[in-house]
Amino acid sequence: MDFRFADEKDLSDLLALINGAFRVETYFIRGDRLTPERLREHYEAGRFLVGEQDNALTGCVYVELHGKRGYLGLLSVDPAHQKSGLGRRLVAAAEEFAREMGARHMDLTVVNLRTELPPIYQKLGYIVIGEQPIYEHMVPRILESCHFIRMSKPLGAVSPEHQRTELPSHHGTRTP
Repeated sequence: MDFRFADEKDLSDLLALINGAFRVETYFIRGDRLTPERLREHYEAGRFLVGEQDNALTGCVYVELHGKRGYLGLLSVDPAHQKSGLGRRLVAAAEEFAREMGARHMDLTVVNLRTELPPIYQKLGYIVIGEQPIYEHMVPRILESCHFIRMSKPLGAVSPEHQRTELPSHHGTRTP
């Protein structure tokens, strides 16, 4: 499995991957998780790290950098590749990218109705740091009252012996 940063040609495949992976949320949110316009906004604001096998996207994670903090979101694994460790590897690669770009903490949010997610992220070192309301653009599509759980993890500094060789270089590519 190869990891790389998504580029313009990946956007339609990314949209299908993300919306397919988030279909599990249809009991509390109407419609697709992302529209093409929202995907474009994310693409322009941050970076998507993608897993690829046999020229097909198998997973992705979104990373947005804000000084010493990174934000991880939209972790998506093709249902055929779930429970293979790909999600965990994508999170680790996203954390390493953020660390290399100077972030010292990684933040994420999960919808409180997805009760299976906080324990998974806690096993990866994340702790609950608070709650926040659902994003305004999502409110009209919400079918059941919910909110976000905010989680965070300290990343520490990059040490040369722990640099990941499979993480794609950000040099010579679109800046975050």
